[in-house]
Amino acid sequence: MEFSEFVGHEEAKLSLILNAVDLRCGGVLFFGEKGSGKSTLVRLFKNLLPEEIPFIELPLNVTEDTLLGGIDIEATLKQGRRIIQKGILGRAHRGVVYIEDINLLSPEIISLIFEVKRRGENIIEREGFSLKEPSEFILIATMNPEEGALSPHILDNFGMCVLWEGLKEPSMKIEVLKRHLSGVSNLRNEEAISLDNNLKRQINSSRKRLKDMIIPSDTKEYIVQKCNENNIEGHRGEIFLLYGAIAYGAFCGDEVVSREHVDKVLPLVLTHRKRISKELEEKEEEWKENKRDRKEEGSKIDKESKKEMGESESFNGGDNFSKESNLKAFKPAEEIFNIGDTFKIKRLIFRKDRLPRNISGRRTRTRTKGKSGRYIKSLIHPENKDIAIDATIRASAPFQNLRGRKEMILIEDEDLRFKQREMRMGHLVIFCVDGSGSMGVQRRMVETKGAIQSLLMDCYQKRDRVSMIVFRKDRAEVLLPPTSSVELASRRLREIPAGGKTPLSAGLLESYKLIKNVSIKSPETRFLLILITDGRANHTMTQMSVIEELEKVLELLVKLPSTDIIVIDTEKKNNFLSTDFAQKIAFKLGADYYTIENIKSEILIEILQKKIPF
Repeated sequence: MEFSEFVGHEEAKLSLILNAVDLRCGGVLFFGEKGSGKSTLVRLFKNLLPEEIPFIELPLNVTEDTLLGGIDIEATLKQGRRIIQKGILGRAHRGVVYIEDINLLSPEIISLIFEVKRRGENIIEREGFSLKEPSEFILIATMNPEEGALSPHILDNFGMCVLWEGLKEPSMKIEVLKRHLSGVSNLRNEEAISLDNNLKRQINSSRKRLKDMIIPSDTKEYIVQKCNENNIEGHRGEIFLLYGAIAYGAFCGDEVVSREHVDKVLPLVLTHRKRISKELEEKEEEWKENKRDRKEEGSKIDKESKKEMGESESFNGGDNFSKESNLKAFKPAEEIFNIGDTFKIKRLIFRKDRLPRNISGRRTRTRTKGKSGRYIKSLIHPENKDIAIDATIRASAPFQNLRGRKEMILIEDEDLRFKQREMRMGHLVIFCVDGSGSMGVQRRMVETKGAIQSLLMDCYQKRDRVSMIVFRKDRAEVLLPPTSSVELASRRLREIPAGGKTPLSAGLLESYKLIKNVSIKSPETRFLLILITDGRANHTMTQMSVIEELEKVLELLVKLPSTDIIVIDTEKKNNFLSTDFAQKIAFKLGADYYTIENIKSEILIEILQKKIPF
């Protein structure tokens, strides 16, 4: 099969061609569902490149030495002096580096790749020597958002991005089958080969025209204008949009870069940088209108609504809570709700842990004390007695002739290098659940229990331990002490009733005490506190006001080490009664904030795969 035979995805093809024309276009990320042809197109693109241009696929288990380069042990031992072995980035100079499933690659490795790419130079520093070599390359990557996200910083480093959707038209799917069958039978399409050859010649001639391209002032102003209109932060959008337009103008055979060239590459360059979509703007406008309605119609709220709201002042802004709150007790009849529908949650990603631990699990990467786990790099000073043979030999190799080596390699104490290993660890996940009467309104507890059950399924897959705290009436209680039994947690979840007051500070304080107690017994434990509430606190443990007491408890939680916090807001956001109390609690805690809807992975994928209009 040839590049020209690939069915559909014209934007993706154009992005690859433009990067082949000009390295300065910044590479491209194909972002979309599995099995839709992303990798196939990239490998077909390889055939458009001259044979002398390197095309290197980066393995996901790549080490820093393999990536950047180091000492060639065999050659060094033979010659008695340091012989450098080029790494992947050195060999890829003026070529292509392809990464499949980049979101599964170590963040440290991704950072190194972009650091070298920005400099255009690879710096090797190993065992007492330093070397610089040129390294300019096209970076092409694919990812499936179901398997995890990339940080906005990494996304912004890509010059172009294509939101990849599977083909929907039956006729196009049939065409894919036909071309696949012809590929299996090794029948080559002469017309497609001819088209590819013409495309190669067009790319080569476009490269030669680059230096003669004229960029008028009004085109530059237009580029800045489009970036401002789309709320693009930083300058990378403008820079890559300029280079993309130059490459497209050269590819079209024009001499002057026009607005039409800019418009053609605009979606490729700005899609992944656009900060505010029309949908979000509409929600923001709707929120402002609802806020005005609340002020204008506050006197008209009926008695039933007042029972749910209480007579509370809302939290003040985002930085501080309001000083007083007089929420009245809401006392509906107690009720035990069923567990609602479960769903696949989005991938929860936490910062890498740098504390050496003896622990197992599948959630977050951490250093290990023992000899298990993935060997990531060597150290001069040992964290354990796990000797890194490869790094030790590299360190000793240049001195073998001086030491009079004949057959065996002679190693001194100063040559010893030790392995640093990492593996994934599980967390102790503490569910702090609001069981108050307001959770029973509009049967919110059904949805909430469905969300908790979905999170429990994720904890089972990641081999986390779980605990459950419920706050309601005038107290909080540990409904489930830390356990590895998710099945037991599910049984406890079914039994949680809804009714009574909302002692939110009591629930958070109970979570704080549990974390402190477990930390004393098991210092290596890492915690994940998931607070599930609508945020409407209306009961205190002390003589302080609700807000003062809550602020004191939040200050305690913020200081806890080895603890990540997530706030899941159960409040309905589609009416003018919404208060966003939980969102402000998340702000105070520095926590990740979700509603029940946006923690679903399906919602995330739908947003990312949706074409953003320009």
